[in-house]
Amino acid sequence: MSTAAHRQVRVHESSQPSEARSVARELAQSAGLDETDAYRASIVASELATNLTKYATDGELLLRTIGDGDAKGVEVLSIDRGPGLPDVGLAMRDGHSTGGSPGTGLGAVRRLSEEFDIATGPRGTIVLSRVHAGRRAAAATPFVVGAVSVAVACEEPCGDSWAVRRHGRLVNALVVDGLGHGVFAAEAARAAVDTWTSDRFPGIPDALAGIHDGLKHTRGAAAAIVEIDPDARVLRFGGVGNIAASIVPPSGRPRQAVSHNGTLGHQARVFREFQYPWDGDNLVVVHSDGLTSHWSLDAYPGLARRHPAIVAGVLYRDFSRGRDDVTVLVCREGA
Repeated sequence: MSTAAHRQVRVHESSQPSEARSVARELAQSAGLDETDAYRASIVASELATNLTKYATDGELLLRTIGDGDAKGVEVLSIDRGPGLPDVGLAMRDGHSTGGSPGTGLGAVRRLSEEFDIATGPRGTIVLSRVHAGRRAAAATPFVVGAVSVAVACEEPCGDSWAVRRHGRLVNALVVDGLGHGVFAAEAARAAVDTWTSDRFPGIPDALAGIHDGLKHTRGAAAAIVEIDPDARVLRFGGVGNIAASIVPPSGRPRQAVSHNGTLGHQARVFREFQYPWDGDNLVVVHSDGLTSHWSLDAYPGLARRHPAIVAGVLYRDFSRGRDDVTVLVCREGA
């Protein structure tokens, strides 16, 4: 699965939808989409950005290329910080508008998207759109994954990275935080992903040891690997450094996975795997330390059943520290 960091477009005034449209077209072309699909992606970005300028507070679009097997495309995540939509169903209808526009924004976005989801509340609204090449429908998979990965400063590369691999019904995810931020942190994170994806390590401890060896020429990184086996009903986890992982049940308190101290590539002595019970209704949330450790989904009824990218977007919006790169990866079993 694509591990591209998001391009961030702040949307506060009427000139910025054109920037969002341009970024969406650029990403679509880099992903190999044809002119028709690139146009669809640019219209989605423009419509969502226009909605932010008219109705929202402190809005932004996060855009990235996506790729999973033969499927490729562009993901657009619209995030604002209030006031929220009083009636989502009404807002989706063509012809409904409270801002003097034709009212076709969200309805048009849904029609132009192969994947679409929306969540709203008093803290704001998040809209997910994925535009696939050739209008290819999203393939059914045992697990659905969403992620947000954003650099602390727009002009810098993101010092975090992530990757997902599937093997039959197993899913494996890696989240990496390069030491510090900027170019050299991004170099370390990229080296960790390349090492992990280039080899099929026999287990999580071997993979962490391999990444440790592969990062010795870099400034180093924290990393964590999650493997979910739905048939055995077990989640396997191993981590070194400040990557956190939580298993979130439908009710009750999340369970925190255990990471060891150290920095891969420099000082890491223990590579160990822990196992936890896995239930099909659970979420797993893995994040870098750009997200506060005190996050909770308790104030968001029904959020856990939305697309994992929506969940990642809410956590990014409401619990980012604001002084470091941030990556949030969310995974659950497919419906």
